[in-house]
Amino acid sequence: MITTERVIAIFMICWVSSASAITLESVLQTTLEKNPAIQKAKAGLEQATGQRLVFRSVVWPRAEVGVPAGVQAGHRAGESGVKGFGIGRGLLTQTLFDMAVPPSLRRGDVEVLIAQQQLNVTVVEQLHAARLAFYAALYNRSLESIRDEQRQKLQQNVTTQKARFEAGLADKSAFTSATVQADELVPQVERAHRAYREAQLKLAEAMAINPAKSSLPEPEGELESISMRVDLASETVAALQRRADLKLARLFVRAANEDQRIIAADYYPAVVGSIPGEYVPVTGIHRQGSTSKTQDFIGSEIREKAAYTWRVIDNGKVGGAVLKARAAREENELTCRKLEANVSSELSWIANDLQAIDARQSSLSTASVAAEESARTVRENVANGLVPPLEYRVTENALLTTRSGLLDAVYQHNLAVAEWDRASGRYFQFSDDTAPNVH
Repeated sequence: MITTERVIAIFMICWVSSASAITLESVLQTTLEKNPAIQKAKAGLEQATGQRLVFRSVVWPRAEVGVPAGVQAGHRAGESGVKGFGIGRGLLTQTLFDMAVPPSLRRGDVEVLIAQQQLNVTVVEQLHAARLAFYAALYNRSLESIRDEQRQKLQQNVTTQKARFEAGLADKSAFTSATVQADELVPQVERAHRAYREAQLKLAEAMAINPAKSSLPEPEGELESISMRVDLASETVAALQRRADLKLARLFVRAANEDQRIIAADYYPAVVGSIPGEYVPVTGIHRQGSTSKTQDFIGSEIREKAAYTWRVIDNGKVGGAVLKARAAREENELTCRKLEANVSSELSWIANDLQAIDARQSSLSTASVAAEESARTVRENVANGLVPPLEYRVTENALLTTRSGLLDAVYQHNLAVAEWDRASGRYFQFSDDTAPNVH
């Protein structure tokens, strides 16, 4: 089972501490503790433990106890009157040989392992979704801040052009152009704000927070690029061993194989040993259907015996079921091989994507510094009437595009890192009992 004490802080970014905001670590911990899908998967693990007992019951002895009692009446030579009686009966049956026993024991163990890996897969999916929602919230909040800051600068330009127009230093077209430019950013700010709220709702969903009863989670800090070093060859080999979905696929193959063996066991005889016993506290009690005293109960007795059964297989009853189980196993094998084959290409694609994003981020970082300096110069010249408002508009748009592009590059980089952690199986380090630890 997963315990919150086993959760280790991961990933990320150093965030500035805040009393009301939540960090990525707290988001992951809360998701691990309260997420409904994870809770359901935990219940499935408990159910699988009970199902294992059902599979193992084939090897357990079966005991029966009965206490028939009654009254004997009637006359037979040498007897008279009415006599009460009670008989204690017991039966102990034990399977001695059954081809279904070994695969049943293995199938019970696999059932629990499957449930554990299903829990692991669910945890990976839910934590990954929470992590992406956290990044999306930071990104859209920062994007909203950038656009709003730009809108305020443009609004200041509106005030400047209005003052120049009223003083007769500029015509009305400059004032109108500045107003239109500022108004253009209003819907962009609103879109970023809506996207931020949507990301908050996804966070609340992952953390099992009811928005009607509690405020939406506020992510802490600002979006920053995560340091990442990619070793494609070693990570591909490690991913094949540690990814939860691959482990689950292999377990489904094992389960189908054991199911096939259990069904095929009907081709073979089964041997069962039994020990029936009877305890009679009185003598002279007739057995049902007895015709003489030699057939009466004369005391307690225990008998041992063994018997075998060998079913006659009708046309296709077992053979057809075996073929269906084999087909299911082969289908699971193909699915597993496909997943394993996709690991290398998936990691390679993410690594190439990371390289391209990093190059774009570096280029935009340089361009952002230059755009900021150019915008500052033009802003001063427009205020002094040295350049036309159109140049101000062009420069501010270029600055907004560059800053937004840089933020987007950082966001895409973080998403790619998260995808790398998922695809390489780095979300978890598995212990011997296969319960996941956040890495």
